[in-house]
Amino acid sequence: MVIAVQHLRSAPRYLRGSVVVNRRRCGKANCRCAKGEALHETTVLSYSEGGRTRFVTLPADQVGLVRAALERYRAAQKALEERANAGLAELVSQARRDRAEPRPGRSPVRGKPSKASSSGSEAGKPRP
Repeated sequence: MVIAVQHLRSAPRYLRGSVVVNRRRCGKANCRCAKGEALHETTVLSYSEGGRTRFVTLPADQVGLVRAALERYRAAQKALEERANAGLAELVSQARRDRAEPRPGRSPVRGKPSKASSSGSEAGKPRP
């Protein structure tokens, strides 16, 4: 599906997708593109929606505005990714600190009973 944009009243703040140049033949028998010469070029915004690729045809004077909005989107996405990674690192670090602290009644070494929780008669006897 191709949608044509006549003129953007204002530049969108963020856009997701890519600006690409489509080159194709028009289908007219007497056209230069039918003879294998230069194909027709159209600048479009390509984006996916519902698992399908969509195109929006862009006028030449709007390409710069669209590219700027795409760059703002990518920068915002990168900043969000960095914040999310910092939050994840903080969570993992806290979990490791919590595991390193001994809990009452438990040995800091996994699988070995602590002296406080083991009974006197069983301590020191090897397990069968």
